[in-house]
Amino acid sequence: MRIKSELFGKEVLDAEIQIVGKITDVVFDKETLEITDLVIKKTGFSEQIKASENVIPMELVKVIGDKVLLKGEDDI
Repeated sequence: MRIKSELFGKEVLDAEIQIVGKITDVVFDKETLEITDLVIKKTGFSEQIKASENVIPMELVKVIGDKVLLKGEDDI
């Protein structure tokens, strides 16, 4: 998988299907080269007020497809 073209810019949705933001970067484990976290930038009106990023551990990711869906409380 090519990280930049296939993952960057994807919308991230929470368990209630609300848009959390878009993937702007990833964090790798240097030894295994596995992605450990996704860096999410908020989008929309909240982005205009205050630029902010969230780091989401891969353990909280349920599905990666056209969009990234995060796990809910029932999935954890």
